[in-house]
Parts: sequence; C-alpha cells; structure tokens
Amino acid sequence: VQLQASGGGLVTAGGSLRLSCAASGRTFHSYTVAWFRQAPGKEREFVAGMFRSTSSTAYADPVKGRFTISRDNAKTTVWLQMNSLKPEDTAVYYCAASSRLIYSTFISGTSAAYDYWGQGTLVTVSS
Repeated sequence: VQLQASGGGLVTAGGSLRLSCAASGRTFHSYTVAWFRQAPGKEREFVAGMFRSTSSTAYADPVKGRFTISRDNAKTTVWLQMNSLKPEDTAVYYCAASSRLIYSTFISGTSAAYDYWGQGTLVTVSS
C-alpha cells in the first residue's frame, strides 16, 4: 500500500483545511487508518484514526470537536477535516495505515503499530 498525503498549507487561526490521503496499490477498506502529526522539536503524536471498516473513530484530546476523520465509499481516500485551527496545530501531518491493529492498540495511538506511511504534508497556522 502506498499512501499520498496532500492538502496542507498556510492558514490563519480560526480557519479550516482538509487533508487527503490517497491509497494506491490495493484497496485498504479493511485497514485501520490514522493521522499523526509532528511539530518541530516534538515527538510524533496521534491525531485521529478510524478502526478498520467499522467507522469507529478516535481523536486526540486537543483536536476533539474540531477535527473529523472520514473515508470515501470506495475506501481509497481518507480525509482529515480541520476546523477552528490554532497555531499549536502547526506540524507536518502524516497519514498511516495498518491491516493488523487490534482495537486496544488503535485506541492507544501508537505510531509504531502502523506499517504504511504517507510522506507528510505541512500545516502552518498563523496567529
């Protein structure tokens, strides 16, 4: 599976962006998918995820109520709608996927559990 992330850019605080993650190589409708982010000088952190094809979602506390993860009907693209953006959301955002996560690992937000990664897309939020 190859993942291609896009949609990042520069936005002022309070604005919105939608990130996309397109999968190629095979359909990954049954895969668990997630978005992570890494700000300069910080560890990569879990942002949002969707468990396999169940549509069960999880969000990190700082983005709850502002970000929404979704998939298309063909299950080949994953989006992250980001609203009410804050300067602290500035980071490189990565999409990730795995076919083997169990639910408890998914909820833990462990990046090491994901096998496939996109190249990252930079989101900059100015104050």
